[in-house]
Amino acid sequence: MGSTASTRNGTWRNWGGNVSVRPAREAAPASVDELAAAVRRAAEDGMPVKAVGTGHSFTSIAATDGLLVRPHLLTGIRHVDRAAGTVTVEAGTPLRRLNVALAREGLSLANMGDIMEQTAAGATSTGTHGTGRDSASLAAQIRGLELVTADGSVLTCSEEENPDVFTAARIGLGALGVVTAITFAVEPVFLLTAREEPMPFDQVCAEFDQLHAENEHFEFYWFPHTGNTNIKRNNRSAGPERPVPRLRGWFEDEFLSNGVFQAANWVGRAVPATVPAIARISSRALSARTYTDIPYKVFTSPRRVRFVEMEYAVPREALVETLRELKAMVDRSPLRVSFPVEVRTAPADDITLSTASGRDSAYIAVHMFKGTPHQGYFTAAERIFTAHEGRPHWGKIHTRDAEHLSRVYPRFGEFTALRDRLDPERRFRNDYLRRVLGS
Repeated sequence: MGSTASTRNGTWRNWGGNVSVRPAREAAPASVDELAAAVRRAAEDGMPVKAVGTGHSFTSIAATDGLLVRPHLLTGIRHVDRAAGTVTVEAGTPLRRLNVALAREGLSLANMGDIMEQTAAGATSTGTHGTGRDSASLAAQIRGLELVTADGSVLTCSEEENPDVFTAARIGLGALGVVTAITFAVEPVFLLTAREEPMPFDQVCAEFDQLHAENEHFEFYWFPHTGNTNIKRNNRSAGPERPVPRLRGWFEDEFLSNGVFQAANWVGRAVPATVPAIARISSRALSARTYTDIPYKVFTSPRRVRFVEMEYAVPREALVETLRELKAMVDRSPLRVSFPVEVRTAPADDITLSTASGRDSAYIAVHMFKGTPHQGYFTAAERIFTAHEGRPHWGKIHTRDAEHLSRVYPRFGEFTALRDRLDPERRFRNDYLRRVLGS
């Protein structure tokens, strides 16, 4: 099945395998005009429309029983504007291809998430982010958008043109139209030095504010059932380039982080009692390392072990308390959690439904191995996150609805009013949007 979603016998499934749907019709437009025509045709037939990316969302945000729009022919770089420092890409372009193409041009995004499988539009529309003290999510790096709206017309927006649409559509959840092209801010390619090392949980908590303040990109992984974390600091570097040696990279990133980890998860799924012992070994498996490389080779890594995930953004100042509560909950529960908890940060941004909208944020992501019951863990974690005014990642498992979300997003009403204007008949509706935005 590879790294993306799949369709078999007319059923579309996401990467995590927890969402499947049978669309009435599929379209793979090769141009904006073809896409607009497909949307108009669906409207004539009274059919809802959803565009999918590579299925890396764990929510049913892209699911539809109507027209499923596949993006694989809408790919490639349209235009590089070196003077303006921007690149315009077709919405279906996988981030992997974008990163490689930019590097060939001597350019790079300032920040990115930790995988590259998603499409440009899928990643930005759901609020995909990495970690950063000063540089924010992928969507915050957008300078312009083109989208096909419910009546089949093509709308372009930026800070100058249709700014109200621009504010919302950068993380539009697929509710405002089908994004067809994105203009990103880019800069001359630079080097990052990554320092990865183990650090005790209590020390990371005690020094979190300092670690965040002193590093451009700070993140860490805590291994449940242990007092161990692995921390990663990425900072810009004058060089020289010192990539991870190929054999060591294969051993650590493929063999340990994917191969052995996969096997350990199989054992943990079959015999949950072994999980704490495996966690103690896993948390010590990766030794400290330092390397220097171009951004996408430092920010991203392969993820071949399938999992399901929940992630919440809490106010940055609430992180340590939230995390300590999560640890206490796991420690006193019968839960057996074989996947590390990932912690990242983002500065406040001005995007209406960004998880970091209007506040400096910290992200806590909990994962469970695919096929393991995740309900008990996720429910208990979600209770802790929501008590700290948490905002769920739009593309990851959560149970929140419009009533809750309207309380944690001060500008929620702005978004729903814009949706009323752009899609009054709810052409882009589905069950997920009905739950998170209201009908």
